[in-house]
Parts: sequence; C-alpha cells; structure tokens
Amino acid sequence: MARRIAAGAAYGGGSVGLIGAATVGLVLAEVQLAKRQVGGGTAPVPPSANGRYGVAFAGPTDPLRFVMLGDSTAAGQGVRRAGQTPGALLASGLAAVAERPVDLRNVALPGARSDDLDRQVSLVLADPSGVPDVCVIMIGANDVTHRMPATQSVRCLSTAVRRLRTAGAEVVVGTCPDLGTIEPVYQPLRWLARRVSRQLAAAQTIGAVEQGGRTVSLGDLLGPEFEANPRELFGPDNYHPSAEGYATAAMAMLPTLCAVLGLWPESDHLDGSRREDMLPVAEAASQAAREAGTEVTGARAPWALLKHRRRRRLPAHTEPAKRPGTDAADGGLPPSGSGATWRPARERP
Repeated sequence: MARRIAAGAAYGGGSVGLIGAATVGLVLAEVQLAKRQVGGGTAPVPPSANGRYGVAFAGPTDPLRFVMLGDSTAAGQGVRRAGQTPGALLASGLAAVAERPVDLRNVALPGARSDDLDRQVSLVLADPSGVPDVCVIMIGANDVTHRMPATQSVRCLSTAVRRLRTAGAEVVVGTCPDLGTIEPVYQPLRWLARRVSRQLAAAQTIGAVEQGGRTVSLGDLLGPEFEANPRELFGPDNYHPSAEGYATAAMAMLPTLCAVLGLWPESDHLDGSRREDMLPVAEAASQAAREAGTEVTGARAPWALLKHRRRRRLPAHTEPAKRPGTDAADGGLPPSGSGATWRPARERP
C-alpha cells in the first residue's frame, strides 16, 4: 500500500481508498466522539525558540544553520517554554555534539498539512542569511485527521524535500506519528487511525528517501511509550505531546540529525542483532513505520539502509536566556568551564 501511495504521488495518481463503505457510518460516529473529547484542555500557542544555541562554543567557525518545518509538533504546541520545544532540544543537542553554535529558525505552522510545505520551503529559501545546513520536517498528523489524499500528502512532502536538497540543505523527515494511541479514540477508529497513519508514514519514507532525504519514524511521538504513560507524555489537550513527549521524540531524531551532518561516526557495518539491514526501500519503509525511532537512508536504488540508532540523552537543559542586545537565545548548554559539557557516546563497532 505504501508503494502504491508513493507511486501515485510520483506519477499523478489519485487517492488510494483505505476504508470500506460498510464501516463509514460507524467511523464517522467515532470521529465525532473523538472530536468532542480531544482538545478538552487548551494547548498554548507555541513559544518562539528562534535564536542561537550553544553560544559557549562561539569561535571562528560560522554557526550551523538549522530550520524546523511542519505542523504543530514541529512548532512545539502543547508546551509553554521555548526550551521544551523540539527545535530547541535538537538545536541544543546539535550544538553540544558539534561544539559549535547553532542558529535555529522555526517556520512550522500549527494546523499545517503537507500542502503548506511549499509556502514554508519558500520562506526558508528566501532567507538572506543563506541556505540552511540541515532541515527537519515533522508533518502528517493533520493530513490524516483532515482526510487529505495520501498521494497528495506524499507528493507535497517529496517536492519539499527535493527543493531543499537541490538548494544544498540536508533533510531529515520525522514521519507521521501513530494516531491510534490518542487516548479518547476508540475502536474501530483507533485501529483505522493506526493503520492509516502507519501507511502514510511508510509512503512518506519512500517519497523522502527517493528525493535524497533521511527519515526517522516517529511512532514514539504518540506511540507505545505514550500509550503506556498518557498522563505524562500527552499535553493538557490530550493530543499534543508534553515536554517529556517532545524530549522523547527529539532523542529519537538527534542521532540521525548528527549523522547527516557528518558529526556521528558512520559505518557500513549493519548490526544484525538490532535488525539493521539493507532492504528494498518499500520494505524498509514498512518496517520503519512499525517500529518507532527507526532511520531509513537511501542507498543504491532501489535499496535503503534500515538502522536502529541508540538513543542518547539530550544535554541537561535549562530555559534559554536572551543574550543582551539580541533576540537570539542560548540553548541552555552548561557554561564554559563548568565541567558539564555533554559529549555523545560513541557507536559500538
């Protein structure tokens, strides 16, 4: 199904039907019930986390330019402090690994669907400061909830990745989270939501990898850990992640973000004990959609590398503080000379 969706996106196909007509009435009733319960709390407006992180590493080298694109999860909706957003967490971690300042710009829009990526990419490429070194895209949940045709969703994402890669930016895509774990969603809608979101995640993986990006499956964003600890990992509206939820997702993405910039030791060795393998891209995408935190990287077409990178703790984080005379923010890394500088653990041979 993921391959059919991706092929439809690439060659102009229409929507791929996923729900039988016999279940439509029941599903619509479940949707209305879920709508009344999800969002019972109030998700605050995402705080702006734009600015410079890791200023303790300032030196002759220019800061890394890092951009976040996507929907409310990329923007950090559901938390109240800038330092709790995924962009700030990733910028802090990236600065610590690179030992170099990181300039973060977030153009993500709460409520955005994949068709908004064209506008967001145009904003990024029009920035006079230059093309970013790396971009992270987190998108897909609103495509599912608003019933955007999967082929259109993947087509928009693929175009965005292609434009950024053509301009010279590295791209990491956090694929559609597993919406089947949202607490107020009941059966059979829960099963359908899980199936549709995983199929979209797999199709997104195919589209992004074929355009030169890397993907990380974000089932952990609303996945097993969220299902087991909903009060801890969901925000006040029972839909967006809490600060702990965003930290979980950021830890899953940070190794890939570092690897794509050459900051992580890379090896052609695949660890069979961790189910790493070189597979046809569609098969790798399908496996990644089933297991959160899995990276898919393009190899020689039509093959892709499936990797399960170990998660590493993010740097000890404090709320970013504005530096005098600027709008930029320090990412909360330990001050120089404190002895608390965070360094990554090395990959096992």
